[in-house]
Amino acid sequence: MAGVFEVREYDGMGRRGELTVPRADITVETPALMPVVNPHVQTLDPARIESEFGAEILITNSYVLHGSEDLRGPALEQGLHELLDFSGVVVTDSGSFQLAEYGDIDVDTRGIVEFQRAIGSDIGTPVDIPTPPDVDRGQAAGEQTTTQERLELAAEIDTGEMLLNAPVQGSTHLDLREQAAREAAGTGLDIFPIGAVVPLMKEYRFDDLAEVVLAAKRGLSADVPVHLFGAGHPMMFALGAATGCDLFDSAAYALYARDDRYLTVRGTEHLDELTYLPCACPVCTEHTPEDLRGAGETDRHELLARHNLAVSYGELRRIRQAIRRGNLFELLETRARGHPAVLDGYRTLLDHAAQLEATDPVSKESFFYLSGDSARRPEVARHHDRIARLDVPDELVVTAGSPVERFEASWRLRPPFGPVPPALVDAYPLTAETPDRLDTQAYEAAAEGIRRLVEASPDSDVTLFHDGWPDSALDIVPDRVTVEVLGEGFDDET
Repeated sequence: MAGVFEVREYDGMGRRGELTVPRADITVETPALMPVVNPHVQTLDPARIESEFGAEILITNSYVLHGSEDLRGPALEQGLHELLDFSGVVVTDSGSFQLAEYGDIDVDTRGIVEFQRAIGSDIGTPVDIPTPPDVDRGQAAGEQTTTQERLELAAEIDTGEMLLNAPVQGSTHLDLREQAAREAAGTGLDIFPIGAVVPLMKEYRFDDLAEVVLAAKRGLSADVPVHLFGAGHPMMFALGAATGCDLFDSAAYALYARDDRYLTVRGTEHLDELTYLPCACPVCTEHTPEDLRGAGETDRHELLARHNLAVSYGELRRIRQAIRRGNLFELLETRARGHPAVLDGYRTLLDHAAQLEATDPVSKESFFYLSGDSARRPEVARHHDRIARLDVPDELVVTAGSPVERFEASWRLRPPFGPVPPALVDAYPLTAETPDRLDTQAYEAAAEGIRRLVEASPDSDVTLFHDGWPDSALDIVPDRVTVEVLGEGFDDET
């Protein structure tokens, strides 16, 4: 029985949705965080993660359970939910991580998928080949072929109500990622994790990460859930959500805690370097850094893990709310200003404005212009596309000042959008809130709008009255446009 994924709201490619998991009889709201639970070492036990943080879904490793003398029997006898003391959705990985780390594992796809069903997994995973970034194309293509064969085998196995992941590989070869996604979707499996991207995140290569995810998304239909494997740091959740990912799994909350590291949405701090705890979670309001440093190792790690999870879940809730209100881009741009690598990822995302625009709502509550990067948002590109399709009068004035009645047609000039017909001045996104001191990119984007309009209307005479544009913007305006400065060749009273 397949699960059901329904998208409730979009913002760009970010979406808030609901994933129904039949075996657990639970519907998970997405974007969702899946804490990674190590069957042997639990910094926080799953029951506490569920009760304290409202966790609806977590992920554990079936390969570890399969090979454990202590846990294999209890897992088969009791089932995962009782073994872990967790009533939500339990997802299991297959051993692919161990394959990537150690080069070999002693299970095959059929064996591990059947084991996952036997221990009561709600969402299982075949054994894919996690091809790391930057390998040569031949290796990436060969390993992708093997992964696809295993996905096709998994699709033939009777899994009952257990859903199955179909990992998308292809390394950093974007055409292979797109092809892998298309072929994985053809298996009819249920959830599509973007695999082998942890090295990109460890190296803060968020620009390459965005390219990889967007390539995979181009090979998938819009109505399937996507899991970003290994994405556990809250600083990049907004970027991951904006690329269209719905599920994130985090071992970082526990691994970082055991290394005395403290997560924030801007990066990672070491406990020894903190004078204050800049957070309002219960751990941070009830303790000082000195308290944590003075605690015993077990207590300190537990407290840090609780803080790390609080920050992570808080960011996911913030992202959901941003999607609902239509201001995910503003949240992402704020996060991007917190770390240069996230900024690289955001700018790479904006390189694909046309892909983002395909699912971006035509109307939202507001558009806040926060920096020159805002000029590259899909809403701006959409406006340029639309005005290029309009019928333009034979003589048109585009003015940064007030519309002038004596001209046959007078349109407003509104950076970063460019020409705005009178009928649209109060329509989204042309009601955007912009700073008084705009940057060069805003004017350049407006000039691009003029260029698109003029090239689509070769028989119209267009006059532009601007209020002191930079030369780089004026260079974009076609030569056949008459260009004047307000207050020189024309003003509102002329």
